Amino acid sequence: MALETDSLTPQKLSLADTEINWARLDKTRFHVIGAVLFTVQQGLLHPTAVVKTRMQVADSRFAHTTGLLVFKHILRNDGITGIFRGFGTSAIGSLPGRVLALTSLEMSKDLMLKYTQGWDMHETTRIGLANGVAGLFSSLVSSLYFVPLDVICQRLMVQGLPGATFYTDPFDVTRKVIKAEGFRGLYRGFGLTALTNSPATALWWGAYGAAQRIIWRSLGYRDDSEKKPSHVEMVAVQATAGMVAGACSSVITTPIDTVKTRLQVMDDYVAARPSVLKTAKTLLKEDGWWGFYRGFGPRFLNMSLYGTTMVVTYELISMPTFV
Repeated sequence: MALETDSLTPQKLSLADTEINWARLDKTRFHVIGAVLFTVQQGLLHPTAVVKTRMQVADSRFAHTTGLLVFKHILRNDGITGIFRGFGTSAIGSLPGRVLALTSLEMSKDLMLKYTQGWDMHETTRIGLANGVAGLFSSLVSSLYFVPLDVICQRLMVQGLPGATFYTDPFDVTRKVIKAEGFRGLYRGFGLTALTNSPATALWWGAYGAAQRIIWRSLGYRDDSEKKPSHVEMVAVQATAGMVAGACSSVITTPIDTVKTRLQVMDDYVAARPSVLKTAKTLLKEDGWWGFYRGFGPRFLNMSLYGTTMVVTYELISMPTFV
């Protein structure tokens, strides 16, 4: 009876166990169950990505249209399928990329935590630094895979906009881009992605690690304290920290993301292959400095919800009782 009572008692965790940790995951569960859960998560957030992308590349006449109006316009003209354009390609294509990104993230984070062990710095700073460096490395590795996927998915998302090339499917996108520009066309914006996504990812994970520690401390938890958080508390704190990290990252990185998206999608240039400088100048001429924050609302929502749902999904995979 005592054993049964113990098994029903909510598990208390040490503060160290509240960190997202690759070692805590069963690899089979991650690759099988995780694939399903992360795809569901991606499906829930995909409409915000479609709205954001359309706002960023729309004609200057529609530059100040709100995200809600863009969403309603897509539904009215294209139906449900319109807000999920590119989802199939993104979902299937992201499966191997997600494994690559998370594996490199957790391995580099573990190495960084071991390397900085014993350094004369506050634990919150050390964990934030480890998360930041891991995010930087993971982003550099995954950019090689995700940039062509982004180019293909974003071109599918903007179907129907004035000036957008018509494509029948992702393979048609690949064929037409390669025919027009060669393989380098699939890597439009790669340099900008590598230079910006890495700091952005580092910022996300750094802010996540720091926010989580600050929240735990505000709740009275310490590494050396006998007070231990429950699993429910852990998920709630991690989800909140993920939301904060996503919000911080979106505020800082949206201007760069706007330029990158337009560079990867837009083809209606007068001459020569588009460049970062030409794209930025065109945007500035069309809409002024505020143009760099096109799509900010949907992107802010996407990145904030991504942080929350990603952490909850991770915890569902790591829970021993989850089937």
